Amino acid sequence: MRVIVNQIEHELPTQSVISDVLSLIDAKPPYAVAVNLNFVPKTKHSEFLLNENDEIEIIAPVTGG
Repeated sequence: MRVIVNQIEHELPTQSVISDVLSLIDAKPPYAVAVNLNFVPKTKHSEFLLNENDEIEIIAPVTGG
């Protein structure tokens, strides 16, 4: 299935979850994840099923001043 991760199109197997995407892009914590502009808590990453054309944003915190 096709999903968009940080504005880049990716193909994933059906029944993929957020943790599959995190592995695919080799995301390093800490990060926050939103699917279709809705925040998904870390506790749900391994069970949140993705759908065709979902838009996923993986956001790293920014520090500084």
